[in-house]
Amino acid sequence: MNTPTLGPARFASPLALTISDDTRIPQNIEVGTDPGYLFELAGPRAKLFFEPAQTRAAIVTCGGLCPGLNNVIRSIFLELHHSYGVKEVLGFRNGYQGLDPQRGAEPVVMTPEFVDDIHQEGGTVLGTSRGPVDIGVAVDNLIQRGVNILFTIGGDGTQLGGNELFQEARRRGHPLAVVGIPKTVDNDVAFVSRTFGYFTAVEEASKILKCAHTEAHSIHNGIALVKLMGRNAGFIAGGATVASQDVNFCLIPEVPFTLEGERGLLAALERRVLRRAHAVIVVAEGAGQDLIEPGPEQRDASGNPKLKDIGQFLREKIEAHFKAAQIPATLRYFDPNYIIRSVPADAEDSMLCDLFARHAAHAAMAGKTGLVVGMLHDRFIHVPIELLTKQKKCVDPAGPAWRAVLAATGQAERFE
Repeated sequence: MNTPTLGPARFASPLALTISDDTRIPQNIEVGTDPGYLFELAGPRAKLFFEPAQTRAAIVTCGGLCPGLNNVIRSIFLELHHSYGVKEVLGFRNGYQGLDPQRGAEPVVMTPEFVDDIHQEGGTVLGTSRGPVDIGVAVDNLIQRGVNILFTIGGDGTQLGGNELFQEARRRGHPLAVVGIPKTVDNDVAFVSRTFGYFTAVEEASKILKCAHTEAHSIHNGIALVKLMGRNAGFIAGGATVASQDVNFCLIPEVPFTLEGERGLLAALERRVLRRAHAVIVVAEGAGQDLIEPGPEQRDASGNPKLKDIGQFLREKIEAHFKAAQIPATLRYFDPNYIIRSVPADAEDSMLCDLFARHAAHAAMAGKTGLVVGMLHDRFIHVPIELLTKQKKCVDPAGPAWRAVLAATGQAERFE
């Protein structure tokens, strides 16, 4: 699978070690199976499309916060500045609205001093926002500023917007390389083994679960209910459950459950509390949406449907159940999501951020565009944006990750 390019690469790279455009990484590596897509291997190319001394690049961060955003910004800049000698790197502020000069603040001109210690802080030094931008206005601004490369750090909506920017610039005859770095703490991006920030989120969530377990265990019939991130996939909830080993029930979007009946969640929770006098429940934010009374559909600024609050819903149902059963119980509810996603990246995610960023810089300088940097089988790859946004990665209920959750919690395979 070839990724779009802006044209023939004509300038010699200043980097000594380079790779061939012909190297491919198969989607599937099991012997005897269809290899699936064959992706370009990411890395520095011998020839560049852009002459570094004449190149102006820009970076934008969009959507919700995620551990490691500042690490990615820093490493993109350092690779462009030190390795390639790029003339200038701009940082557009406050997400895509920063591409509109009437809505956004003036972009920052990055320097080594500007990025010196930003990786030690959570959040994004450039600011972020949700929602689209007028593509025509944004491209006008990019052309006027002489921007040749735009790095988009964000989720599906961000990457689709980046592809529209590339397509519009191409229609106008302006060579704009748009390269995306996939950002989602939920770890649900297709063709990416793990997204940056995921392990940090699991680590921080595990700390919360330890506190929740202590709280529940210290009270007779104590119940701790913890809601974690995961709109469409339960990777954080499942990962934190296995890491902590203190959870008794883990609920994720991929595995439907019921509340009532002998085999429902409430009955199983009651048996657990009567037997052990405490319980810890983890629920991903996208789980159990079918159980809540539907209302008018609402969407956020990015166009995503707003989820109904499964945490508060379960809290009310659990308290009502134990009250009706005349079983004294105390429930503690934890919703630490904004804390978890705001912390700095841990060591493993910091290394991952650096690799994503540097491979993005290599792709852009070679004139690759309309792509997102992915990772499969411990290799970084080029994934066309249009392909990436058509698929989501989910927890496989029959796979080893979910089997580990069942073993750690001892819960039934299904509450039905």
